[in-house]
Amino acid sequence: MSTSLPIQRIAADVCVAPQLAPAAMADVAAAGFRSVVNNRPDFEHGPDQPTSAAVEAAALAAGLQYAHLPVAGGYQSPEEIARFAALIAAMPRPLLCFCRSGARSTRLYLAATQAG
Repeated sequence: MSTSLPIQRIAADVCVAPQLAPAAMADVAAAGFRSVVNNRPDFEHGPDQPTSAAVEAAALAAGLQYAHLPVAGGYQSPEEIARFAALIAAMPRPLLCFCRSGARSTRLYLAATQAG
């Protein structure tokens, strides 16, 4: 997977990234991803942050499956971790998860895959 996107691989078919703009969704699809999970609440960083709806529209237009599971940066509840586990089990791979920096999505993935 050669791409200029700021992507970090955390599993064989799962990567994380910092906040992605709607315009990046075409590049995500071109890089071979089939699904995107946005773990960032809308307006977490103010009105200049792209909304989930805008990212979703661009993801769907690029042929990607999309899910929005907004979670707080400092704490993810057992229920949120369980919802994330169900999402990543159901979505086509390879999968790209993003948040503000990528760290929250990484923590969620690790918690979800160790919780089983």
